[in-house]
Amino acid sequence: MPDVISYGGDWSPEQWPEETWKQDVALMREAGVNRVSVGIFSWSALEPVEGVFDFDWFDRVLDLLAANGIRANLATPTAAPPPWFGDAYPEALPVDADGRRLYHGSRQGFCPSSPIYRDKALRIAEQVALRYRDHPAPAMWHVHNEYGCHNARCYCDTSAAAFRAWLRSHYASLDELNDAWGTAFWSQRYTDWAQILPPRATPSFTNPGLQLDFRRFSSDALLELYIGERDLLRKLTPHVPATTNLMAGAHWDMDCWAFAAEVDVVSTDHYLIGARPEPHIDLAFAADYARSLNGGRPWLLMEHSTSAVNWQPRNLAKAPGELRRNSLSHLARGADGIMFFQWRASRAGAEKWHSAMLPHAGTDTKIWREVTALGAELAGLADVAGSTVEAGVALLVDHSSVWAQDHPAQPSSDLDPVEEAKRWHAALWRAGVTCDLAHPEGDLTGYRLVLVPALYLVSDAGAANLAEFVRRGGVALVGPYSGIVDEHDRVRLGGYPGAWRDLLGVRVEEFFPLDGPIRLVSGATGTVWSEVAHADGAEVLDAYATGEPAWTRNAWGAGAAHYLTTRLDDDALAGVLAAVRAEAGVEPAAEAPPGVEVVRRSHADGRAYLFAINHTAGDAAVTTPAGETIIVRAGDVVVVPG
Repeated sequence: MPDVISYGGDWSPEQWPEETWKQDVALMREAGVNRVSVGIFSWSALEPVEGVFDFDWFDRVLDLLAANGIRANLATPTAAPPPWFGDAYPEALPVDADGRRLYHGSRQGFCPSSPIYRDKALRIAEQVALRYRDHPAPAMWHVHNEYGCHNARCYCDTSAAAFRAWLRSHYASLDELNDAWGTAFWSQRYTDWAQILPPRATPSFTNPGLQLDFRRFSSDALLELYIGERDLLRKLTPHVPATTNLMAGAHWDMDCWAFAAEVDVVSTDHYLIGARPEPHIDLAFAADYARSLNGGRPWLLMEHSTSAVNWQPRNLAKAPGELRRNSLSHLARGADGIMFFQWRASRAGAEKWHSAMLPHAGTDTKIWREVTALGAELAGLADVAGSTVEAGVALLVDHSSVWAQDHPAQPSSDLDPVEEAKRWHAALWRAGVTCDLAHPEGDLTGYRLVLVPALYLVSDAGAANLAEFVRRGGVALVGPYSGIVDEHDRVRLGGYPGAWRDLLGVRVEEFFPLDGPIRLVSGATGTVWSEVAHADGAEVLDAYATGEPAWTRNAWGAGAAHYLTTRLDDDALAGVLAAVRAEAGVEPAAEAPPGVEVVRRSHADGRAYLFAINHTAGDAAVTTPAGETIIVRAGDVVVVPG
């Protein structure tokens, strides 16, 4: 990415008369826009009839951008097939688990495994690339849009055949598959590959191994579509990097780690959920995830909103100053691009009530004034571009584990792995500690503390990776119901948590989900979950009134591994995290009062920037690592060297 902060949004000129285009571009320049995404939903305008292409209007769009110094994230418009596609090829439309075919009329109306869709998508992508391979406007390929947002899994016969082919590439034989899935249970043993179907609607619980592998297959099917388009674009335009906008931290149907390995730069979309009590902390989780997916390098915020969205039960507008705080929070956590959906608010269509940089009411508005002010501020922060965020803590997350725990036949439905990961991350946020997210099998070198809030499923390699991290001198904290099953969702026998029983020095004999709080000897409160555990070499740091351990510590090599057998309340969790942080030597980015977000970005040459973001209604004093005190006004953001 260039040493400038990209600023702009999705522009859909096809929705508007051509006389508005020059006005749009003039206003973009006024707002400081230097990047727009174009063509995302323009398939029906570029190919109105199958095999008949119309690029004349799009030529004028890109020429206009280039003439005004605005670069384009040029999209392949494959996320929204035109009406002719569903009409001509109904067999390529998606089918849900109940066998209902889903028809054209919204977006993402295709089966990810359909060879017909793949052929038509590659054809329009090729036409766009050939047309604009030498045009000066494109800075990046925006491949597709939000893969799997609405069609993450298809259960049609085409998908069933593709699933069986996927299984045959992952299992050497049916015997191996039957063993992995435990098909001796409920008389499910397969004797022919043709007998295997996607997990369609059944009378009772579907096989957990089948469900898990279908989730993996479905994610891989979407990834194959991306790779197909990307490889075509690389061949035709090797000088233009490619990305696709993930929904890291919000959309768990795609394996973001796998996608991140295939993009040239990670880009993501993030929207505040109004129902969350502190949505800005959820924003920080998503931003930290995006940075981690990009290996700590700067990433691109492809979409967020200037104010309200259109798809929640109550679409809350952003208060004055919130647009700026949200944007600079992403910047603080490693984004080198701040972009919105969309540039001009739509007059019609399903997203007409989604906010935009240029609202329905025009330029005499709070949103427009904040958009132009942000553009000027980002231009003044150009030196931040290219700097990185360092974190001494890693929090392990894995999509396969989330998918496995999503099976309904669990000891408790109250232990949500994603929410638990976000809760641990939030405790670090409140302490001013920056946290990376990491895959269980990823490189943990450089971290001092590794957190495992809720990793129900872990492979042998992932289990060994954490043990080796601790052996080398790291500190780990593992949450309850972690390390329970292997990569096929088979229970690790001999006592829980099977994957880390030796590492933690604890053996759990039984789970005891809770329907109310439980008090610990320390006075802390456990909720949702408890375990009957025995210290097998570990030191007991806190216990239930009955004497069984609730928090343990076990020395392992040069490091130590802590374990919680209950879901601690927020205050108690913060206390445990403070203790393990102190043991690991992890310090906050700065000393700040509650509600003030502090993050540090730095360049390799030593230049650094401290972001202090005040999410409270009162002024706050922040003490920098150099001992300097800065005052951050209520709702304000301050960026200072250091």
